[in-house]
Amino acid sequence: MRGRPLLILLSVFFSATVFCQTRGGGGTGGTGGRGTTTSVPSGPTNRSSPGNTMNTPVPLASANDEGKIEFRTQAILVQVPVVVTDKSGNHIHGLTKDELHVFENGKEQGISVFEEMVSSHEKLPTVPMQPGEFHNLVLSDKEPHTVTVIALDTVNTPFLDQTNGRRELVKYLAESIDSGQVLALMIITSRGLQLVQGLTGDPEQLAQTLKKVSGELPAMQGVGVGTQADVAAGDIGGMPTPISPGQDPGTAMNAFVQHGDALYAQFAQQNAIETTLNGFMGIAWTLSGLPGRKALIWATGGFPFTIADPATVPGGYLSVLYERTMQALTQAQISVYPVDVRGLVNANPVGDASRSHAPSMQSINNRAWLQQSKIDTLNEFAEMTGGKAYYNTNDLATSFKRAADDASSYYMIGYYLDLKNNRAGWRNLKVKVDRKDVEVRARKGFFVTNATIHMDLTRDSDLSYALKSPIEGTGLPLSVRWLKVTGDGATKKAGFMVHMPLGSFAFDPNGQNRLNFDVAVAAYETNAKDGKAANTVGKSYLPSLSDAQMTEARAKGVGFNDELDLAPGQYSVRFVVRDNISGKIGSVTAPLTVN
Repeated sequence: MRGRPLLILLSVFFSATVFCQTRGGGGTGGTGGRGTTTSVPSGPTNRSSPGNTMNTPVPLASANDEGKIEFRTQAILVQVPVVVTDKSGNHIHGLTKDELHVFENGKEQGISVFEEMVSSHEKLPTVPMQPGEFHNLVLSDKEPHTVTVIALDTVNTPFLDQTNGRRELVKYLAESIDSGQVLALMIITSRGLQLVQGLTGDPEQLAQTLKKVSGELPAMQGVGVGTQADVAAGDIGGMPTPISPGQDPGTAMNAFVQHGDALYAQFAQQNAIETTLNGFMGIAWTLSGLPGRKALIWATGGFPFTIADPATVPGGYLSVLYERTMQALTQAQISVYPVDVRGLVNANPVGDASRSHAPSMQSINNRAWLQQSKIDTLNEFAEMTGGKAYYNTNDLATSFKRAADDASSYYMIGYYLDLKNNRAGWRNLKVKVDRKDVEVRARKGFFVTNATIHMDLTRDSDLSYALKSPIEGTGLPLSVRWLKVTGDGATKKAGFMVHMPLGSFAFDPNGQNRLNFDVAVAAYETNAKDGKAANTVGKSYLPSLSDAQMTEARAKGVGFNDELDLAPGQYSVRFVVRDNISGKIGSVTAPLTVN
């Protein structure tokens, strides 16, 4: 059912919030495939519930193959955090705008934004929760803080190496007491991203929490190194032929088993890619509300796929997820520092006890290639985000410390994207400094593709993932308050109110003073084993504000209310708001008891 948005002044809570209202229930709409655009409704609409997976786009080998991009905005600011140190790793201060130069695809760009940023080491000023209110507000100020997030990767790390990684992290944290850094600990698991310890300024507390963390079997557990190498190299071959007369049955059976292992490994690899990329995107969303550059220390055993060059995508539906994840990391100003927790690695094929026969020369070559490819990919991924990879060292604690130090001081430069260049693909970035004997760390580039420019293409997948994530997205500040529970039947109506500051939204360039955001709400019964939502509400809002309403909304924010039909019981209710212009996500989880 379509309806006209009602914008009224709300005087009960959140002062006089500009209030957007639609009628009816529903969910969120469909996404387009790669290279397509989805028509945007002219008014608020009700959509079907968010899907569980992203629609499959046309598979492409490279993002550069997309063709041309249709820009829908007048200006796009490209921001690039730049770390400049001497050869000893000491930060260099006092550089001027004229001493830094940024190049996009080899062409120098005019710097429009320049600022030296020195992150605060003061205690994190958190926002207190008011009685009856639930919010995702992280800081009470806009001052950049030295933020380091540690992500333990159990999906791509051998089980025994996970223990070594945790031990070295505890060692690093013990040496970081009173450092003033803001730290958080997350785990990328086969069940998704898990928050172990939220942002804290107490490394000792984080170390104690880390000691209680247990590992899990990785995605490739039980798959031999040789088979992993063959799959990564695309060398799995076809189905073995039936046993012919005179053929050794043992050899034939061995070939059949190996082919089955390869198919399983291929399936496990695809799951590992999706899980890892979703984990990075969830981390980016939860840090997007924090100002400044952040360091993400990724304690891992390797990337689940090979990055031959930045524009290369994993293929199939994962290509859009890959580009969207890279965009989310860029928007949140996150630099990734992969730390190979395997330490010194012996790639000798003789060391693979999983093989019952001598490996072929092709298999030996694949294994040697796999080891080097893992290192190359960690380096490539780190450089793409402005970080640095650490590998082939048993001194992991020092690697963790060096990665965290980068977030304390940097330069923020920015330039406006040349919209006349509408060619899709990866844009290479290069930052140079007019100083001798310095090291410069800045992200290697960024995507300009349909997935990163047209936010409607990933609307369903974003909402679906955000609804299931246990971690709050902070890109859109969001406050929720429960209203009355009414009704006398088998189900009752639980009313709720949502408030957001206007300044967090981008405005639709195709409509004067027009917002474009989606809301998805899912209620999960506490202790339910199936993980299914008891009820959902999803709506789209496209209100156009008058000049008077704009003035009111700037001062008091925007808001809306709705209700959920629920049977008596206890629930955990997930609220997600997505700005469809910028792609920013805000989410809050609020408990609810229906009597």
